[in-house]
Amino acid sequence: MIQELKEYYGSQFELALIEDINRVATFMEVPAGQDLIKPGQYIKSMPLLLSGSIKIMRPDADGDELLLYHLERGNTCAMTMTCCVGNTKSEIHAVTETPVKLLMIPVAKMEEWSSKYKTWRNFVFTSYHTRMMELLESVDNIAFNNMDERLENYLNDKIKILNSKHIYTTHKEIAADLHTSRVVISRLLKKMENINKIKLHRSFIEVM
Repeated sequence: MIQELKEYYGSQFELALIEDINRVATFMEVPAGQDLIKPGQYIKSMPLLLSGSIKIMRPDADGDELLLYHLERGNTCAMTMTCCVGNTKSEIHAVTETPVKLLMIPVAKMEEWSSKYKTWRNFVFTSYHTRMMELLESVDNIAFNNMDERLENYLNDKIKILNSKHIYTTHKEIAADLHTSRVVISRLLKKMENINKIKLHRSFIEVM
């Protein structure tokens, strides 16, 4: 694990911090579609993502969910950090979108390392800023873009995350992420296919 940490974070963290992470963190491999954090759960560890993608969702009172942002390699979740430090219950739902490798860091180390390592402190602040910008982008997307644009942005984000123009998902899953109905998504996808932006296959969407 120490070699992977050096490869992924060697330019970001000093060696002493990498060795500390290697010593105390719990390594996990999780398949796609698994819950990592559920709403109402107390969080005792902070995830540090080594590979794969995690969806961060916000549930409403009816149990429906809205996609807020994705976590990818080198990322951590600002909302998780806030819950860790404040010892409050989670208000988000984290689900693995692809198989992931991650390290779970005990909450006590977050505070210790913030005073001990400048690079860790910078990492935490940068993570907060990045997630905040992504949240604002999500709000702008909902407030100012129509569903056609939101769907197109969603598919483009998927291409970047999966590094593929073949997106294996269902209309129902897209509708859940965008907090709309499957009928609306199916209609818009067909519209995109008619103007040659995508091609619909039985089990995946091909972006042209």
